[in-house]
Amino acid sequence: MQLEIMPRKKRLPAGRAPLLLLLCQLVRALDVPLDLVQPPTITQQSPKDYIIDPRENIVIQCEAKGKPPPSFSWTRNGTHFDIEKDPLVTMKPGSGTLMINIMSEGKAETYEGVYQCTARNERGAAISNNIVVRPSRSPLWTKEKLEPITLRNGQSLILPCRPPLGLPPPIIFWMDNSFQRLPQSERVSQGLNGDLYFSNVLPEDTREDYICYARFNHTQTIQQKQPISVKVISVDELNDTIAANLNDSEFYSAKSNRERPPTFLTPEGNASHKEELRGNVLSLECIAEGLPTPIIYWIKEDGTLPINRTFYKNFKKTLQIIQVSEADSGNYQCIAKNPLGAIYHTISVTVKAAPYWIMAPQNLVLSPGEDGRLICRANGNPKPRISWLSNGVPIEIAPDDPSRNIDGDTIIFSNVQERSSAVYQCNASNEYGYLLANAFVNVLAEPPRILTSANTLYQVIADRPALLDCAFFGSPLPTVEWFKGAKGSALREDIYVLHENGTLEIPVAQKDSTGTYTCVARNKLGMAKNEVHLEIKDATRIIKQPEYAVVQRGGTVSFECKVKHDHTLIPTITWLKDNGELPNDGRFTVDKDHLVVADVWDDDGGTYTCVANTTLDNVSASAVLSVVAPTPTPAPTYDVPNPPFDLELTDQLDKSVQLSWTPGNDNNSPITKFIIEYEDAMHEAGLWHHQTEVSGMQTTAHLKLSPYVNYSFRVMAVNSLGRSLPSEASEQYLTKAAEPDTNPTAVEGLGSEPDNLVITWKPLNGFESNGPGLQYKVSWRQKDGDDEWTSVVVANVSKYIVSGTPTFVPYLIKVQALNDVGFAPEPAVVMGHSGEDLPMVAPGNVRVNVVNSTLAEVHWDPVPLKSIRGHLQGYRIYYWKAQSSSKRNRRHLEKKILTFQGSKTHGMLPGLEPFSHYTLNVRVVNGKGEGPASPDRVFNTPEGVPSAPSSLKIVNPTPDSLTLEWDPPSRPNGILTEYTLKYQPINSTHELGPLVDLKIPANKTRWTLKNLNFSTRYKFYFYAQTAAGSGSQITEEAVTNVDEAGIPPPDVGAGKAMASRQVDIATQGWFIGLMCAVALLILILLIVCFIRRNKGGKYPVKEKEDAHADPEIQPMKEDDGTFGEYSDAEDHKPLKKGSRTPSDRTVKKEDSDDSLVDYGEGVNGQFNEDGSFIGQYSGKKEKEPAEGNESSEAPSPVNAMNSFV
Repeated sequence: MQLEIMPRKKRLPAGRAPLLLLLCQLVRALDVPLDLVQPPTITQQSPKDYIIDPRENIVIQCEAKGKPPPSFSWTRNGTHFDIEKDPLVTMKPGSGTLMINIMSEGKAETYEGVYQCTARNERGAAISNNIVVRPSRSPLWTKEKLEPITLRNGQSLILPCRPPLGLPPPIIFWMDNSFQRLPQSERVSQGLNGDLYFSNVLPEDTREDYICYARFNHTQTIQQKQPISVKVISVDELNDTIAANLNDSEFYSAKSNRERPPTFLTPEGNASHKEELRGNVLSLECIAEGLPTPIIYWIKEDGTLPINRTFYKNFKKTLQIIQVSEADSGNYQCIAKNPLGAIYHTISVTVKAAPYWIMAPQNLVLSPGEDGRLICRANGNPKPRISWLSNGVPIEIAPDDPSRNIDGDTIIFSNVQERSSAVYQCNASNEYGYLLANAFVNVLAEPPRILTSANTLYQVIADRPALLDCAFFGSPLPTVEWFKGAKGSALREDIYVLHENGTLEIPVAQKDSTGTYTCVARNKLGMAKNEVHLEIKDATRIIKQPEYAVVQRGGTVSFECKVKHDHTLIPTITWLKDNGELPNDGRFTVDKDHLVVADVWDDDGGTYTCVANTTLDNVSASAVLSVVAPTPTPAPTYDVPNPPFDLELTDQLDKSVQLSWTPGNDNNSPITKFIIEYEDAMHEAGLWHHQTEVSGMQTTAHLKLSPYVNYSFRVMAVNSLGRSLPSEASEQYLTKAAEPDTNPTAVEGLGSEPDNLVITWKPLNGFESNGPGLQYKVSWRQKDGDDEWTSVVVANVSKYIVSGTPTFVPYLIKVQALNDVGFAPEPAVVMGHSGEDLPMVAPGNVRVNVVNSTLAEVHWDPVPLKSIRGHLQGYRIYYWKAQSSSKRNRRHLEKKILTFQGSKTHGMLPGLEPFSHYTLNVRVVNGKGEGPASPDRVFNTPEGVPSAPSSLKIVNPTPDSLTLEWDPPSRPNGILTEYTLKYQPINSTHELGPLVDLKIPANKTRWTLKNLNFSTRYKFYFYAQTAAGSGSQITEEAVTNVDEAGIPPPDVGAGKAMASRQVDIATQGWFIGLMCAVALLILILLIVCFIRRNKGGKYPVKEKEDAHADPEIQPMKEDDGTFGEYSDAEDHKPLKKGSRTPSDRTVKKEDSDDSLVDYGEGVNGQFNEDGSFIGQYSGKKEKEPAEGNESSEAPSPVNAMNSFV
């Protein structure tokens, strides 16, 4: 039993078409009730290309329903993703949705990859799409030094933007230093690549703040390029002084500022190619320079631009076609023209297509012993490949099911049993994407049940259709009958319409249709019934409608609207003016049945509508109000001309005719021209085309005609107020037939199978046929053979298939049009190929040269061209690392693939892991696919340096010792030979002591350092070594313990010193006396300094410092404001003795090459450390910095940004 059923075909009035559409939707919405056993169904999942915000937790959605409730599992990059082993990853209860907490710790990049969710229960397994998770990126602009640009008036100019590559790509715009958009025009505009193009420059283009901005929407940040300075110099300014100091080579270009014809700035050359995917927006761009500024025009060769899908952007420099399809392929030409000339550029457009559904598989519910089928049909360019899976496993290796038979895109089920229940996946893929659909087969034996609520009340207006629902379920599919009343007989289809989804339709409900209706569903397992109730209501009517009124200015007008309605329905009356709300004005008053407008103004004129609404229907009626005022003399009437009349055809020849007419009244505005249109009643009846235009002084026109067209003509007159209505059509004139003038275009020859040649062409339209009996003579022969041309004449089609051809052989092809009169001119010959087949031979003599521990070079001998049997696409290397014994039982071997285009016979394998065992093979690739693999070659990578130890911690500190514990490197990249430990003391002024170097055996993970200084901070540098060298180091700091009183531990046996630790020094008399003496000495020094200052003397401390400067301890440099050499904790290198850093850990501007001031070039804006704007734009409230002189009221530029972006 298949739930996806269509309503039976029945001829209905046009007004019932929406009802049928609704019923079709109801049929498709039928589903298995959730209380019945059923396989899982994926109900919600994240998009295929899932770009995440790295500043927020990651949520990867996967929701499914089923009975029993399904369990969930995930794969990441093709292997099982064990979320139990990652504390940051949790699964939402009762769901498969993953939640990754990266806000507390971790990085988004760690979780980048391809994820797939599986929902499984006892009836089968459904799988999600491959969800590619990538964190968004908004990198900084590459810092560069931009030289000022100087050029002469009239020259062309391109200001490059070159924004950083972000994910997703940024939005580009140009602004000045004040965050104002730079004006753009036909002369100055921004290209699709973000560059700013000047067709010719003017003196007013001189400015120092051309700034390119990149807005990254996903991370809500904006980056800016450094300002570009442009100076435009007129010829008059080039005086002798400038000429003496400014060489020609320093100008942006050496072109003259005289007028010149156009040349293209982009694209380059006379022709280019563009490829786009079906459904996307096709954007074609042409920007030209010249003086005067060129104008851009667009045409499509051998065709017309689609009217409703074509748009022009950027002053017609960009042509956009939305919802592009394969029919939009072809040659597009842009024309740049100014008074001095014109140039042309042809863009060849090819439209490919990712797979799209023709018929996606639908769920099947069958009872035991029934038959059914799953159909999966998709299209694309190239044609997608269809593959089936069962419960997430390729059907070729899935458990066998005797009831299942696979026939290409269809799975046929016969005599199914309960064990036949499963979820099937159809995958349609080509090089541009894939489609994945889940469809289950659920074998159930269930008696009928009614899903519509019991005693549902339906209310319908009389004389309108009534639809009574009876949603049902059962397996086998139940039959449904309807009854009216308690003892009524089954309703017949001559009065009622019984739809296959159970709905009863009464096409025209009358008062006697009121009553109780019962639907009964039966199958061999039982019966179910349900009652619903129908009430028929009187229609709402307006029995007194508002009437047309003419009122003088200042008068009063009243509109009446009386409504009759069903007594059980309460209507609401609404008044509208010109289909909008009434003005909020006290002059408008509304009572029960009337609208009154007092003191009428000219603006009150218009259409007034009364609308009566109930819960079931609505009606309306309108009247026009005209406001008039007396005038002394009537003003002359100005209007478009009256249409011409009395059209007559004379001088009727085979390819021309004379048309004459009589002009209509010009209505006080002279006629400036006449427009003549024609209709081809034979090929395009009812469609009028532009023929020509003539001066308003003429009343005749000589018209050129085409053969075999049934012409009619009409004329329209034009004056300054507009165009008249068309005249009546002239008499018809049928021209004689002739042979075709042209042949079909877009002739191609491509094989769809290894033994055929598919010849296609774009056929002529009816207007081009020039006569009856349009046909095509298709001719072909092998290019390299001596065979004669083989020809066949086919009807008016666009394809012919030649069968039995050898595989991938070049053919010469031509297609000639002919009709009953004769042949078109000899057609052009084009070359095509018969179908490709998979390559037959594998590349030979594969050699591997290991360059270093992470890079290898592979060489192979090319495959003979004849054995490739198709267009050589390149060679593909499959290589993989041998798994350890603990990993060999994994299902998927992690193979990597590198493709080398064309006929290359060598390539590099980067990113290898050191000290590893690899296997590879090579295959040749053509348009059909891959050839056989070469014999596997194995190679080993040498040892490399290890990574840093996984951890380093200091435990059990004592007054004179510290114990270090560590974990070995996570990636040893070889055999560890030893560890190196370096450490040095750091005193309270950050001065460093001597560096101690210690070697530790590789088998140790713990080491105790003894005889250390008490209460001293030490810095440790620790790294591992292999035979290849030393690895990255890890650093740590620790302090030796001090006893409770803060006194260093005494020598062994010094009992008195031990006891003294317990004495409080601050209470000792000798300590108090010492402190008093120190205070008195400081007071005396202050008095002496004060006296010497009053006498004008100098305090000699500065001279003494200069005389006894310590060469190891350098103060801040006075010349550049920089500090002495310093290395912070992230440097991971031993600190030099005597290094300094300021206490607040700030660095002067001159020390930083990446200063934000350098990035901003003086722009008055606020930036984060990554160069992005902060403020209102960020959407998240950040803590303001608490240092420096920044004001909390600093203006933010982002409000100005948001008004443009």
